[in-house]
Amino acid sequence: MNKIISVEEAVAKVHDGMTIMFGGFLGNGSATQIIDAIVEKGVKDLTIIANDTAFDNVAHGKLVANHQVKRAIVSHTGTNKETAIQKNAGTLIVDYVPQGTLAERIRAYGAGLGGVLTPTGIGTIMADGKEVVKVDGKDYLLEKPLGADIAFLRANIVDEDGNMVFLGTTQNFNPLMATAADYVVVEAEKLVKRGEIAPEQVHASGIYVDGIVLEN
Repeated sequence: MNKIISVEEAVAKVHDGMTIMFGGFLGNGSATQIIDAIVEKGVKDLTIIANDTAFDNVAHGKLVANHQVKRAIVSHTGTNKETAIQKNAGTLIVDYVPQGTLAERIRAYGAGLGGVLTPTGIGTIMADGKEVVKVDGKDYLLEKPLGADIAFLRANIVDEDGNMVFLGTTQNFNPLMATAADYVVVEAEKLVKRGEIAPEQVHASGIYVDGIVLEN
């Protein structure tokens, strides 16, 4: 099965109101080529799930700056001034999720779990409106799974089947998000032939990947 697609084909899948996951950490490990094309397309009312909102001129932070995002589910926003401006103006909803909890919620969706239990947030505003479950006398918040319509990832090395290798900290949220979306596209810095990546070197399986975009 040929998984190679163009940037245009990848972005054609994106429509107003969608929920999109973006791998990366402040833009490190983000599919910037695809994101730039989404900015140019001008789709709006997006819900984004990411570790952060990057910077206003970097990666998916550009979507925030361009007023294409209606809700951001993230663990950090301090580096993108546009996030604060729009949040204070009431034009952007920000759901803050502790970083570890965010990762576990995404993992839970990919694993088909009904949620995860965590003590993080007990006794704080993070617990507002959430179910508290007592286990062996200790309270935990039930955090529900997070999935998306599309996930856009970036990997340093990708083979023809979509198996991915991430160098250094680019791994971040990318492998988790590969499991948690209906349609998954990886932007590949380098494409290699099937079998060139040793099985033990694969960080995320190509079984999750629907499309591969070659980085220019």
